[in-house]
Amino acid sequence: MCGRIALFSPPSRLARFLEATLAAGLDPEERPSWNVGPRQYLVAVSDHEGARVLDRYRWGLLPSWAKDPGIADRLFNARGETVAEKPSFRAAFARRPCAIPVDGFYEWDHRPGKHRQPHYFTRRDDQPIVLAGLYEHWSSGDQVIATCTVITTTPNADMDGVHDRMPVVLEIGDVEQWLDVTDYGPDERALLLRPARPGTLAHYGVGVAVGSIRNDGPSLIEPLEAPPLF
Repeated sequence: MCGRIALFSPPSRLARFLEATLAAGLDPEERPSWNVGPRQYLVAVSDHEGARVLDRYRWGLLPSWAKDPGIADRLFNARGETVAEKPSFRAAFARRPCAIPVDGFYEWDHRPGKHRQPHYFTRRDDQPIVLAGLYEHWSSGDQVIATCTVITTTPNADMDGVHDRMPVVLEIGDVEQWLDVTDYGPDERALLLRPARPGTLAHYGVGVAVGSIRNDGPSLIEPLEAPPLF
């Protein structure tokens, strides 16, 4: 799974990186966070008539047909193996993919007998990580909520046994294929829902303070005194 993210690069930088324009009303220097969890806001790029737009989305997909908004609490991740068929995701997979740029993400060691040590994952090349996602717009009366989910897949060697899932990491050259639902069919786009190439990510242990969503700041991604686990 992927349930905690670091997003401290400003939207202006992320938009340039993904060759996107900023949505109207999006602060180009949005407040950074080193501890974003479900129900909080991420930024994501989607395709609008051939133009890429970066906008804010609440993390946790809320399908347009949902009667209870609380369903979003269970839909912050979507399994890549079933995303095209699951009722909660299939419409968004077919028509509303997005690319979610982040600085890093956290996973907790869940192996039996292991201390639940948080690990911080980043790209080895120091570029933003671009996650494959989906988005929806849910409305009730005058209220419209834009939401998103992160797609996960089986882990590669970079996860080092820390977790049995990992987010789908898009290479910059794959973003067009993921976002373009006109020129690329579902089967072609589904080919991208695979583990990242080994060597894409690095990780190291961080302090347990990241476990509380109330904690934030750059100290959360400082490595423990133990050597990094690469």
